[in-house]
Amino acid sequence: MTRTLATIDRTAFAHNLARVRELAPGRAVYAAVKADGYGHGAVTVAQALTDADGFAVSSLDEALQLRWAGIDRPIVMLSQRLDATVCEQAGEHGLEIVLFHDHQLDALEHYIGPSVRVWIKLDTGMHRLGFACARADEIQQRVDALERVVLAGWLTHLACADDPAAALTRRQLGEFEAATEGRAGARSIANSAGVLAWPQAHADMVRPGIMLYGSSPLLDRDATACDLRPAMHLSAPLIARQTIAAGEAIGYGATWQTPEDMPVGVIGIGYGDGYPRHAPAGTPVLINGVRVPLIGRVSMDMITVDLRAAPDAAVGDRATLWGPGLPADEIAQAAGTISYELFCRLTPRVRFEIV
Repeated sequence: MTRTLATIDRTAFAHNLARVRELAPGRAVYAAVKADGYGHGAVTVAQALTDADGFAVSSLDEALQLRWAGIDRPIVMLSQRLDATVCEQAGEHGLEIVLFHDHQLDALEHYIGPSVRVWIKLDTGMHRLGFACARADEIQQRVDALERVVLAGWLTHLACADDPAAALTRRQLGEFEAATEGRAGARSIANSAGVLAWPQAHADMVRPGIMLYGSSPLLDRDATACDLRPAMHLSAPLIARQTIAAGEAIGYGATWQTPEDMPVGVIGIGYGDGYPRHAPAGTPVLINGVRVPLIGRVSMDMITVDLRAAPDAAVGDRATLWGPGLPADEIAQAAGTISYELFCRLTPRVRFEIV
């Protein structure tokens, strides 16, 4: 029997992309598929998102993975350091480059290959990557002077878009508008949170990520409220069950004790598969449509659950760790993290199935 299984629902990607287009009508959509498609498989995701206008990745390696799989849509590299080899590969494979540092401009001055499209990134308050807004004139002049470089447009990244009341977001939008007013090229601002909560950030092109995978990036709305469908169903089998007497300890460290004689189940998943070790007792697991709480500590290969609410659960039944009926966002909140990390930390022990 397959132990840990991640079932990827391609129809969920299409639904979630349709939500992006409903919320940001008329805008180009570059779907973020970096970090191996947020742990879902970059090629699988890109092949499912056939209606996307382009894709956003982090690096050259991620971009080439898509090209070698036959993905021919525009691909933009968001955080790739440039040298002569990277420039040549970008030109050969038609990859777009985000410019965020002077070293990239220096590298492009020596580039002699096919023309490449670039985006100039401005730092409006995230203070991670990007040129200061005050340098917009200078950077544009340097780009315009490069014979084999075409300016696609301008972009920035929002630091607090997950909070619909964030004053910093309004300030970032104002700084970006002032710095790019009257300049040639498209504008791109919105990530998933920007798509959902900040219509004024939609600009010309949006770059959704986590919402395409069925999770909400917002502090005040869950995925259901945003009409998003989970693309991943993580499941594992119930491999043992037994009745434990009252007052007995469960698992490493003896951190949880049975309050009465009770059935305890063991599920074949643990931190060796990517389930968060720091998930506390009470974190929900779904068995046969019934929520049962995690008890004791997460082990490398197993977790234990309280089966009092599911007395008919049998060895071989599959438990949902997250997916339909049990949002990844809820598990992430219980574990003190975010769904992005849950998805990205699945290990090679997990078998993937595409439906």
